[in-house]
Amino acid sequence: MKNRDPLKFPLTALAACATAVVLMTGCSSMKTPATADVAVSRAAVDNAASAGAAELAPDEMRAAREKMMRANQALKDRDYKLARDLADQAQADAKLAQSKANSVKATTAANEINENIRVMREELDRANSQAPQQ
Repeated sequence: MKNRDPLKFPLTALAACATAVVLMTGCSSMKTPATADVAVSRAAVDNAASAGAAELAPDEMRAAREKMMRANQALKDRDYKLARDLADQAQADAKLAQSKANSVKATTAANEINENIRVMREELDRANSQAPQQ
């Protein structure tokens, strides 16, 4: 059997390198700190809070904040998989809270518009009934 030089067979060498990179990436992904995931989730919680979710969707905000605290603790404990999972859950709870808050605001605005339309119609009907008939 001949000894093959990897430089003479670039596709074989490239495939071996690609396989090694994929294996290393897969093995190391759960060991790397989940700081980016936690930071993204923290931003989602902050966005929901600034959208008024604490008042308009308190249960969801409470759940999001609790999971963020637990994710931060898991990050400190170097349990990166748990930190990622809790951060993802916190982000989902925060987005739900923000959506509920936005929905409440939109419903309130729509109700105000409908009330304004009703008042305007009443005024228009009153003005039409008081106008001289021709």
